[in-house]
Amino acid sequence: MDFVKLVVIGGDAAGMSAASQARKRLGPEELQIVAFERGHFTSYSACGIPYWIGGAVDDLDALVARTPEKHREAGIDVRLRHEVVAIDLERRQVVARDLTDGREVRENYDQLMYAAGASPVTPEWARVPAAGIFGVQTLDDGAAIMGWLDGSQPGRPRTAVVIGGGYIGVEMAEAMLRRGLDVTLLEKSAQPMGKTVDPDVGNMVAEAIRREGIKVVTEAHVEGLETAGGRVTAVVTPAGSLPADIVIMGLGVRPNSALATTSGLPVGPTGGLRTDRRMRVDGTDNVWAAGDCVETRHLITGAPVHVPLGTHANKQGRVAGINLAGGYATFPGVIGTAVTKVCELEVARTGLTEKEARHAGFEFVTASVESTSRAGYYPGASPMTIKLIAERRTGTLLGAQIVGKAEAAKRIDALAVAVWNRMSVEEMTALDLSYAPPFAPVWDPVLIAARKATEAVHQKN
Repeated sequence: MDFVKLVVIGGDAAGMSAASQARKRLGPEELQIVAFERGHFTSYSACGIPYWIGGAVDDLDALVARTPEKHREAGIDVRLRHEVVAIDLERRQVVARDLTDGREVRENYDQLMYAAGASPVTPEWARVPAAGIFGVQTLDDGAAIMGWLDGSQPGRPRTAVVIGGGYIGVEMAEAMLRRGLDVTLLEKSAQPMGKTVDPDVGNMVAEAIRREGIKVVTEAHVEGLETAGGRVTAVVTPAGSLPADIVIMGLGVRPNSALATTSGLPVGPTGGLRTDRRMRVDGTDNVWAAGDCVETRHLITGAPVHVPLGTHANKQGRVAGINLAGGYATFPGVIGTAVTKVCELEVARTGLTEKEARHAGFEFVTASVESTSRAGYYPGASPMTIKLIAERRTGTLLGAQIVGKAEAAKRIDALAVAVWNRMSVEEMTALDLSYAPPFAPVWDPVLIAARKATEAVHQKN
């Protein structure tokens, strides 16, 4: 392979995974790497931001997996506070703006890695010139929230309104509660986490959140924000105004693909860049993309989906880095496995929800069981609910959801393996799962759920 130059757009999980993997395969005498990052940090855990703000993680530095200095030591020219504003595919050149002094720099490339991430959904009513309104997407966002809570404004914040009851919304609601604020969570659907779990499971989440002291308002419609003195003061709803010293926007994210679109790169129906299994952008031979800015394939439905998770970003970045450096690797797709914690409650899902299965055209049965995390007589046993969704004719496991306390949610991994490998719920009843009273009942909740789902399949057939 001749000497080449790689330019990376985005310095977090996907971009720096690609850069690091390429560097492992090719030394500085074979490959020059320049990485542009518009923020102040590289290779950090955005997923850890709520836990840092809530006090479970003491130090911001703990969220940084690899600093810019470490990347530079490895021969990667990291340029912080540089935002790429244009891509010229014909000239193989990018234009970046130095956000410190406004100067523009041009950089030629042989290989281009597009890893611009995602942007928080921000409705027009939230675009007001006032302080105290925050998205939660980057470590810079987290640092800004911490600064606001710790005294960047007169008076200690006492009230927080979190708008949106998805992952980031419920996690930030807990973080605000841990910080001692009076918290209200607004969700436009009938229950929180409506895009993640089925309504029956979402109701369990809502009840648990309310028990912790967070006000949960469902089917809420936000009309605007009130401000005074350059600061947010309230969130306006049809039912009245809710006082807010800080507003957290948790309405989800969109692929940050605007630059790609204006440059002529293809974008799919989800808004993410279209790539092949090697993470090469469709229709190109030297442009790669990974992370929250791309769409991928759902392995059950075959449909394109946008699933912005750090797990996928790191894997996709690794695949892209191997390929652009002359190797061979593929990213097959996703099944939607995810987990979160809301106060003492653990919530997990994999595969399809009922709504998603119905939309994909499946006929299915469901089974829900209540069990305990350990043998019932062993100290510390806590309740959990497992719900399975199985195809009606074949009994193939289509999806699963878990709600419980300690030691509940990670059981989703066993179910994810079953979904990934197209196992039937009947096959699952014989799984050789571990047992000891401190870790599980003699019949693990996964096995009980599989047995009940098998009965449901037989009844329908």
